[in-house]
Amino acid sequence: MTAQGTVLDDIIAGVREDLAPRRARVDDAAIARLAAAAPPALDARAALVGDGTTLGLIAEVKRSSPSKGHLSGIPDPAALAATYAASGASAISVLTEQRRFSGTLADLDAVRARVDVPVLRKDFIVEEYQVLEARAHGADLVLLIVAALDDECLAHLHDLVVSLGMQALVETHTAEEIDRALALPAPLIGVNARDLRTLDVDLHRAAGLLARIPADRVAIAESAVASVDDVRAYAAAGADAVLVGEALVTGEDPAAAVAAFRAVARRGRVAPTNGDPR
Repeated sequence: MTAQGTVLDDIIAGVREDLAPRRARVDDAAIARLAAAAPPALDARAALVGDGTTLGLIAEVKRSSPSKGHLSGIPDPAALAATYAASGASAISVLTEQRRFSGTLADLDAVRARVDVPVLRKDFIVEEYQVLEARAHGADLVLLIVAALDDECLAHLHDLVVSLGMQALVETHTAEEIDRALALPAPLIGVNARDLRTLDVDLHRAAGLLARIPADRVAIAESAVASVDDVRAYAAAGADAVLVGEALVTGEDPAAAVAAFRAVARRGRVAPTNGDPR
């Protein structure tokens, strides 16, 4: 479980509080029925791998963050997502956490209705209900954060994701968390440059951890991308794809940025060494 008193703890406490009124409106049985009735999920892994020559890109609809505060109003998340998709984004990430990221499930609904690429529900998933909710609202991909879950809960939620036809992006930040993620049959492993306990960011450290991910998994670098040079640094470290939000929503030309990021060549991963960062 998470350490006491971290930023991540505070976020999760708010997530649990905000879940209660949604659950009161749509109970567990009803959300399960809605999830079962949703159209089949798209294959996010295939979309991210593509033809294997260039990096995959998950482009994010993100209004705010705990570290930077307000980033962009995004009055029309569907239009922004459509711009991303038209510019070559492999998948779209939609923040649905409301307190720190100003996201909503309505954003997810709008994006899902507009684009035909896979959609990630990006939130702090700690209960079954949220996974069912993601499928009911059309998500193809669900974020599971290793730091937020013990092994039993992580495995249980991952199994539920798979049973609903979705895939999980299993997010890590340390070597130990990567090892925990690799104990699952999850095809998508993320390495977040941001420590969610403190909000500190270190691209170099995250890049060094990518080599720990086997070649049969898709390694996704998250956070710390401000320019195409940062994307190239992740590619050189062995990333198969990158997840980018802030640089896109605060930039002047998100379409051009998406195209530039997607053009970065994939380099493959080297074998890990004894000096892997931890």
